[in-house]
Amino acid sequence: MGSCYPRRTARIGSPHVWMLRNRTEYARSSTRSVMKPIIVLLGCIAFTAGGRESFTEERGEKGASEVTPPNVIIIFMDDLGYADIGPFGAKGYSTPALDRMAQEGRIFTDFYVSQPVCSASRASLLTGCYNVRVGIFGALNHNALIGINAAELTLAEVFKQRGYATCCIGKWHLGHHPKFLPTEHGFDEYLGLPYSNDMWPFHPTAGDKFPPLPLFEGRVIVDAEVGPEDQKLLTRRFAERAVDFIKRNKDRPFFLYLAHPMVHVPLFCSPEFEGKTGKGLFADVMAEVDWSVGEILQTVNQMGLGRRTWVIFTSDNGPWLSYGDHAGSAAPLREGKGTTFEGGVRVPCIMWWPGTIPAGSVCREPVMTIDLLPTIAGQLGVPLPEHRIDGKDIWPLVIGQPGAKSPHKALFFYWDRELQAVRMGKWKLHFPHTYRTLGGQPGGTGGTPVPYRQEKIELSLFDLENDIGETTNVAAAHPEIVAQITELANLMREDLGDSLTGRPAAGARPPGRVEPGDLFFDWQPGQPLTVEPKLYKPRN
Repeated sequence: MGSCYPRRTARIGSPHVWMLRNRTEYARSSTRSVMKPIIVLLGCIAFTAGGRESFTEERGEKGASEVTPPNVIIIFMDDLGYADIGPFGAKGYSTPALDRMAQEGRIFTDFYVSQPVCSASRASLLTGCYNVRVGIFGALNHNALIGINAAELTLAEVFKQRGYATCCIGKWHLGHHPKFLPTEHGFDEYLGLPYSNDMWPFHPTAGDKFPPLPLFEGRVIVDAEVGPEDQKLLTRRFAERAVDFIKRNKDRPFFLYLAHPMVHVPLFCSPEFEGKTGKGLFADVMAEVDWSVGEILQTVNQMGLGRRTWVIFTSDNGPWLSYGDHAGSAAPLREGKGTTFEGGVRVPCIMWWPGTIPAGSVCREPVMTIDLLPTIAGQLGVPLPEHRIDGKDIWPLVIGQPGAKSPHKALFFYWDRELQAVRMGKWKLHFPHTYRTLGGQPGGTGGTPVPYRQEKIELSLFDLENDIGETTNVAAAHPEIVAQITELANLMREDLGDSLTGRPAAGARPPGRVEPGDLFFDWQPGQPLTVEPKLYKPRN
């Protein structure tokens, strides 16, 4: 398959790239070769302050009544907090494009991720499963010999079954070895980083633990040493690639997955946005993110695709609070990334599809990223996989059907393999567990974090309708609610286990693994990046 732009064979000044010598290493199964439908989920869409008054007023746009499969764009932000965009209460800076997207679309106030950390969250988005079910935990790095299993049906593969063009841009983080790359899991094109942008030698506290950071295009490493000056240009570069993909595929259905590395630390923005807001680097980065969303929506309208394109904007988890002025805000929620409190797992979400999704509307029902795959599959008429998934079809909630309710009896929140919390309706029950916190102390400054401390919460019930900040434990006043949620938790423990109570995960499936004879990358800290994979031989 092609790359998002014409493929380069080498980075300027770097002669090392690898090309496939054996196409059978990358042969897809017959089920993966079927073309799939298009859906666009924008995790972060923006418009310039001087841009259009409306995203939907574009001449030449086709009527919503035409029976055409929707394009889908997902913009998936990294570490974007609940209160980091205007529609959710951002302070000190503006996000005009996202504001307009919300005015013309629908915000989801109770939108969740399955686990508040990078790889785990992305695994759930793309498979429709709790990450515990598919065996992906934490944040995979260059040492990981696992990744997404080829047996899992990804969102991109859903689209391919309806002939969609598919493109992944940005942070992947579901395995960096050749068999795990996006082009092996339903994406025609890929440009991006294999994992988090802080997994490099410039990390403020652990730089000696990481090799150079690579940039992939398709299956080729086109930059073997992404540096600070390169990172400054990534948001712009990825936005431009997204615009190019939309233009090239305006006459066919497409699925664009734009996973911005921002606002994960280290923070970077292009020179055009440095100092633009006068409110610090985080605000400047958000201004460029907002601009990128505006560029994408403007392109959708210019191509006459506005009324047949579904855009979803959301984040992989809450803010990394230990980084202080380089982190966002989860206000008024409790804690942030790395915890199962609301600030870690509840994220902003906007959906936009003029003529289909009601403008200026709000959904307050609890739903999760795992619901996107079955919802999209339902609209495309694609059957769900034979293996079990956890997401539900939330289409009635997406279009604002009167009286529509969440199809979930409960949502379950694991940290690693610990079942720490469960939400049922307006209630959220935390089981006794330790968690990291700043304990009210300020975070770091200038890109250097401060350490967390460990605290423990006892069995605690919160009424999120009246106590969104999880401040008042009402378990003693509602023993019947505690009992109901505990019963649901026990059913989940029988399925996906719980290391807090010593329960095995009977219903979990294994991740993909690098097996002997597979191609893999052997990257070591302190050494130049090897850009050509070699055959894997287990070390004794």
